[in-house]
Amino acid sequence: MAADMDFSTPCEIVEDSYTKDNLSDMDNENLDNVKRVPLGKPPRHLSVMRHSMGSAKLIAEANLELDIGIIVHKSSSDEKNEFLPVLRSGSCAEIGPKQYMEDEHICIDDLIGHLGTTAEFPSPGAFYGYFSSFDLLPPYTMAKFKVSADVLHVQLKGGLGIIVGLTHQLILANACGQVFDGHGGTDAALFIRKNILKFIVEDSHFPICVEKAIKSAFLKADYSFADASSLDISSGTTALIALIFGRTLIIANAGDCRAVLGRRGRAIEMSKDHKPNCTSERRRIEKLGGVIYDGYLNGQLSVARALGDWHMKGPKGSACPLSAEPELQETELSEEDEFLIMGCDGLWDVMSSQCAVTMARKELMVHNDPERCSRELVREALKRNTCDNLTVIVVCFSTDPPPRIEIPQFRVRRSISAEGLNFLKGVLDSN
Repeated sequence: MAADMDFSTPCEIVEDSYTKDNLSDMDNENLDNVKRVPLGKPPRHLSVMRHSMGSAKLIAEANLELDIGIIVHKSSSDEKNEFLPVLRSGSCAEIGPKQYMEDEHICIDDLIGHLGTTAEFPSPGAFYGYFSSFDLLPPYTMAKFKVSADVLHVQLKGGLGIIVGLTHQLILANACGQVFDGHGGTDAALFIRKNILKFIVEDSHFPICVEKAIKSAFLKADYSFADASSLDISSGTTALIALIFGRTLIIANAGDCRAVLGRRGRAIEMSKDHKPNCTSERRRIEKLGGVIYDGYLNGQLSVARALGDWHMKGPKGSACPLSAEPELQETELSEEDEFLIMGCDGLWDVMSSQCAVTMARKELMVHNDPERCSRELVREALKRNTCDNLTVIVVCFSTDPPPRIEIPQFRVRRSISAEGLNFLKGVLDSN
């Protein structure tokens, strides 16, 4: 049995979508095989069968998931998938009700042509990115936070109370300076937009293991921004990127932006909003000594992950509550995948993922124009009184508009027995 196995490299394992979540499915398949063994031969123990499949491969898969942290979406039809996307994109950015425009974005439908490389990358290739500065804690909330810190300092007269009170007051002194500036500035968003793709393609893991290259590029971009002496390193930005190679779509996110896949009218969220109140983020933040007040990290930021904001981070390479490490999700595109929506929190604060997909699909069926579709999503968010800048990117995977979804109609045949028919006639005749 071991001779028939295909031992893949770790990066091929990612493409095969093996994770700890579906290892149990593999075990179930082995159990089915055990049940099919003829009674003349006693079945081998499950652990022996697993070993014959290559325990080294399974260990590599488990370690790879821990190292890369990528979530893989795989449909049951992936093995027969021969779909090849034809990429078209459109975008729209509006300042909205804010005084400053702090969003940056990039759309490259032909990545291979853009790079001008002769390397054999899977075709087609594309790159899309969205980067946004964000608000600090509002002044009135700052005042509430300072009062609560002082009260805590008085009530807890022990050493713990003194430490907590002083920590909060130090944070407030720094944050108040930022509030007086009005906003964190766009230095970080501009820097990351201009450099993130370069850091990805120049990474030693690219293009063999794109996932590792992306994670490494986010951290390198964060460090490089800190080293740029001409820039305001207290500026910060969220980052959401999408890379497409052939049928493979990879989403990387650090912050509260969101990417949503439209799959035959259903919304498939390809990223997670990194809000401080999110259970997993809160656990990570508190483990590293951070605090969350009114949904703000250390009383200042409305996001739990961001690039820049080095006034809130420790020495390079040290773990801190504000993380620049992205979360990755990957999927193999099929004919059911029609388009991708990438948007800032200004869109998702007033519109659900499913609502955006339903609206985009309806509009694309009419005009089949991704740029016009992005404008309509922005216009709808403004009608719903969003309080932020607005940027929306729509990427279509086909030259054709989304097809109409036919809802099957079931015809019910009704019949009556001869006895029932005679009874009915008798009732009618009597009347």
